[in-house]
Amino acid sequence: MELTKQYKIELGKDDREALNDDGLLESSKEGRRLFHRITDKGIAWCTSDLMEGEAPSRGPLARVHTSVLRRIVRFVYERGFLAEAIRSGDLESLIRQVYLELGDGYQDWVRLAKIRPRLDGADRGEVDETLLKMVKGGDAHLVASANRKVLTDEDHAAAIRIGGEDKHLLAIEES
Repeated sequence: MELTKQYKIELGKDDREALNDDGLLESSKEGRRLFHRITDKGIAWCTSDLMEGEAPSRGPLARVHTSVLRRIVRFVYERGFLAEAIRSGDLESLIRQVYLELGDGYQDWVRLAKIRPRLDGADRGEVDETLLKMVKGGDAHLVASANRKVLTDEDHAAAIRIGGEDKHLLAIEES
């Protein structure tokens, strides 16, 4: 009844038996009511589907995905990790976005001292690691400032040290 009311999912006998046979669900009958319990194998399948599967655009599966996502967001938020969880997945995209907002388009040199404060408090080590990964990918470049006399304390603090030299500027090519 809850599946039907909350998610508009009709679990017919054939589908229920298939899920039980696959070990994803355990069903039991109490009086005239059927009760379903997801198994550990079922949870593993759901986890894989949520992390790797295609996002459904509508229908019962979309409603279930939304419900599970809300539970996860609430759980992570209550423990104080929501901002970190949001950032962690795509720091590179955030760096690229900030770079484009601050510069005059691709291949413009932008000071790391201007980029770092706009990364939502991302951990410096994680930012450095992401920048190095971008450089290794070939479409991002880090260089030392040619005019060291104009460097501020912020520039020195924001620099990333590579090969014994502080790099202060980032340029990204259009991919």
